[in-house]
Amino acid sequence: MKGKRRRHRTTLVVAFALIAGLGATVPATADTPYPFRDPTLPVGKRVDDLLGRLTLDEKISLLHQYEPAIPRLGIQSFRTGTEALHGVAWLGRATVFPQAIGLASTWDPALMQQVGSAVGDEARGFQQQRPDGWGLNLWAPVVNLLRDPRWGRNEEGYSEDPELTGALATAYGEGLTGGDPDHLKTAPTLKHYLAYNNEVDRATTSSDLRPRVEKEYDEAAFKPAIEADAATGVMTSYNLVNGRPSTVNPDLNDVVRKWTAQSLLNVTDAFAPGNLVTPQQYYPTVTEGDSAALKAGVDSFTDNSADPGPTTTAINSALQQGLLKTSDIDTAVSHILSVRVRLGEFDPGGGKYGSIDASVINSPAHQQLARKAAAEGMVLLKKSVTLPLKVSQENVAVVGPLADTLYTDWYSGTLPYAVTPAQGIAAKLGTGVTTSEGVDRIALRDTATGKYVTAGTGDTGAPLQETTNTPTTAAQFDAFDWGSGIVTLRSAANGKYVGYNWSNFVNDQTQPNGWYVQQQFKLEHQDDGTYLLKYAGYETSESWWSSPLYLGPTDANGTLGLVPKDQAAHYAKDVVRSGVADAVAAVKGKDTAVVVVGSMPSINGREAHDRTDMSLAPSQEALVKAVHQANPKTVVVVENSYPTTLGALQKEVPALLWTSHAGQETGNALADVLYGDVNPSGRLTQTWYQSESDLPSILDYDIIKSDRTYEYFQGTPLYPFGYGLSYTTFRYGTLKPVSGGYEVPVTNTGTRTGDEVVQLYTHQRTSRDKEPLKQLKAFQRVSLKPGETKTVRLKIQQKDLAHWDVTRSKWTVESGTYDVMAGASSADIRARTTWRVHGETIPPRNLSKTTRAENFDDYSGIHLVDESKARGTAVGAVADGAWLKFADAQLGTGARKFTARVASTGAGTIEVRLGSPTGKLAGTAHAGGTASSYDYETVTADLSSAAKGPTDVYLILSNGLRMATFIVQ
Repeated sequence: MKGKRRRHRTTLVVAFALIAGLGATVPATADTPYPFRDPTLPVGKRVDDLLGRLTLDEKISLLHQYEPAIPRLGIQSFRTGTEALHGVAWLGRATVFPQAIGLASTWDPALMQQVGSAVGDEARGFQQQRPDGWGLNLWAPVVNLLRDPRWGRNEEGYSEDPELTGALATAYGEGLTGGDPDHLKTAPTLKHYLAYNNEVDRATTSSDLRPRVEKEYDEAAFKPAIEADAATGVMTSYNLVNGRPSTVNPDLNDVVRKWTAQSLLNVTDAFAPGNLVTPQQYYPTVTEGDSAALKAGVDSFTDNSADPGPTTTAINSALQQGLLKTSDIDTAVSHILSVRVRLGEFDPGGGKYGSIDASVINSPAHQQLARKAAAEGMVLLKKSVTLPLKVSQENVAVVGPLADTLYTDWYSGTLPYAVTPAQGIAAKLGTGVTTSEGVDRIALRDTATGKYVTAGTGDTGAPLQETTNTPTTAAQFDAFDWGSGIVTLRSAANGKYVGYNWSNFVNDQTQPNGWYVQQQFKLEHQDDGTYLLKYAGYETSESWWSSPLYLGPTDANGTLGLVPKDQAAHYAKDVVRSGVADAVAAVKGKDTAVVVVGSMPSINGREAHDRTDMSLAPSQEALVKAVHQANPKTVVVVENSYPTTLGALQKEVPALLWTSHAGQETGNALADVLYGDVNPSGRLTQTWYQSESDLPSILDYDIIKSDRTYEYFQGTPLYPFGYGLSYTTFRYGTLKPVSGGYEVPVTNTGTRTGDEVVQLYTHQRTSRDKEPLKQLKAFQRVSLKPGETKTVRLKIQQKDLAHWDVTRSKWTVESGTYDVMAGASSADIRARTTWRVHGETIPPRNLSKTTRAENFDDYSGIHLVDESKARGTAVGAVADGAWLKFADAQLGTGARKFTARVASTGAGTIEVRLGSPTGKLAGTAHAGGTASSYDYETVTADLSSAAKGPTDVYLILSNGLRMATFIVQ
């Protein structure tokens, strides 16, 4: 009788959960208390139970992003992929926090965890309504390292440094998960695995990752969050790595899953499975591509939008052809179900977080957190006696193209409200401020007809036409310059931007937006003084674009359309109002001039589009100079999401502050910092370079050889990694070793309370291998009152000094002296000591054992390529004379034979040389050619008597030759 009562009670709880919590129809079998619905059972047992109840077709249906409901078991639909980079996006109004790069600039893991927790709450807050696009599998954070600031998606990442990135990603992830891996608030997915840092040809370019770069740099950013169970999987990237598409990267299983005992749910990026066929041409069919991805470690396919048909058809076909086994399906589905169980989906009431409702979305607490995060992430680059500003000096002008607006980016949520810089400063002062966007207002007159281009006056605008001989308000446009010749045109008639709608040009957009950002134009100056108006939406650079690019009248009514260049209208550009003159007038005589310049997130680099330069737009730089000349008490605010080459400007202006596009509270946070209510404590997470000439190709991923990032950069940066000023000053005491790390006393020697970010770096003085100039190992924020001293402890262990030894494919800590440095930035070291480490000595190379060619010490003229489609890396020569160096090889009394495993569709050679690429020739191996680049042959060469003793061995490859392994014996 007691057992019956318990069963009846469980049935009622389950039924109630299905009706009230999950919104699914109660099936006829709901009176059965399935073990997968029992929250007291271990996750694994619940997964096994549910897996055993699913039919094969039902299992296959779960492999697509849009997982359908299974009514017979009372299971609701599930979707992977809600965007939550800096707030829940694309679901409606929700708290918009600063961009990821802005959050990272706080160097504050505790704050990152708070923000992650708030975002997780808001994702849960939508669970009752379940709007389109909602789910609890969140695609965040982005942990790709920001090794190149020209990357269009720089705003989405955290840092160029793996230690900082890993710590912040872990903190954000712990906030999203709730901190209990068995009871998930949400299920965060790390983006994008692996080595994805360019948008140009992103689906077809290959990132060359030599083993040291892969282990010490790229993997190091992903590992901490997975290892800490602060993420539940990774998303594969669009690019190839060492010649193999990331969608079929075997590291998903072989490496990533070994970082944790928890089941991971790995997903592909949108449409990436289809890329395996076109444009990557890696597999001839979707069936072969999808099966390879599944076996590599992908569990959920993001392809064909909401249509699962092509994916399920391909998986079924793969089973029929023997490319997959049902066990492969079971493995992937068990990963998916593990996350769904841990999310509480099958628990009564939706589990631990099932009661969270819409009241958390944009709550007052989250608004305050957004303000705090925005303020903490602002970086003071240059200060003068002007800062902090005084509230008593209330005669202020706030000018510039970003002075009184907020822009959102591609992955932003919908702003519930917007506090612009001008509004935030006005609120701080309790009085109005003078504003000017500093943007030219122009009218465009067709020199052939004398008629001006006009726009619609209503809220929805109208197609642009040439209609009037006078420059009325309808014929006036504010021309915003975003650099690289790109302008946007905002109609004075209704305050809306002009955009292309695949038919007409209409003034109906609140801000530039959309995948193709169809609000972009160029005003091309002609020799006769006129201008051609050129359309520059992103789709015009696509291979399929075939329409003309220039604007001109296309009918008797003067409606503008796209025409060939020789038919384009020639316009006189009448400046109705000079932006510079208007801003200068606004700032003259004011106590303070605040000029806000920067980027438009949809234009100055974004997903699918890298930056061509990192400078301010020319007209913005001219505006700053003019404002400063008119009012010496000028504070310049740069609002963008990437390091900026400010040139002479940063020397000329007295005060300079950087902020990301910092969300709904940008203006209030900016006012808090400028007026000293918040002492600036943000620090740069990337090196700011003097110019683009400091950088190699954006496609060069070898940070060691090309001296990338602060770790290896030999030049003088504009601002170094870790840099940021305060309104107070700090003194560092003696750096001393303690158990588990080092400690250093830090004193606030100024007159204001402030936060210092204490950074600990190491440098290995001598090594067999090229080592970083400095490497961040730990950091900690510390808040100090005036005159206060705190001892800061920074954790570091000897194992943290390890680097990847390519001679033995293992982590190693070398014996030797290490510099240990504490300071305010990578270039501002305030305390240092040395650490005598008793580790090991890397022995000479033993080339008599099979050596993988990828484990070279140096190279020229080669790319890393896929040894086979399934796994392995080989080297491929891209020019005759390409060479590989294997340093410090011990050949003993003499090596007699060289043997290599090579592939080549034509004949080729490998020369064995000693000491240098042009050194003594010890032997030559001849390859006859193989059927394909994946078919290998063994080639040999007899070696001369010179091949002995300790020496550097160089292998010289002819163009087109691939080599996987070799032996010298």
